[in-house]
Amino acid sequence: MIQLNILSGKQAGTPTVARRFPFHIGRAVENELELADDGVWDRHLTLEFKSQSGFYLTIAPGALATVNGQPVQNTMLRNGDHITIGSVKIQFWLAAARQGSLVARESFVWGLLGLVTLGQFLLLYWLIR
Repeated sequence: MIQLNILSGKQAGTPTVARRFPFHIGRAVENELELADDGVWDRHLTLEFKSQSGFYLTIAPGALATVNGQPVQNTMLRNGDHITIGSVKIQFWLAAARQGSLVARESFVWGLLGLVTLGQFLLLYWLIR
């Protein structure tokens, strides 16, 4: 659903895909994204998905964070936003869509084409006879 690209800190260059919400980020082990960098609290922020409006970022009371260089407590996120918490910079990005397997559909279509072709050969044989 969304991809968080860690741009700086101990896990720099590591992408994390969030598919379930709320998605918690912080130092504690029970967070979906655990960051053990300077300035990161145990549960620093939460990402939530609201079907009517999009993705929201909520900062823990007393914690500090910026989105695109602006201090925030609660904000809606847009594709490409940069989130800074402590010494970590994270890019908010829409993840690549997963494509389902098309094997069953393709098999059905090829089988149907085979039956139509066989039917045409049988019809020609019947007409020639």
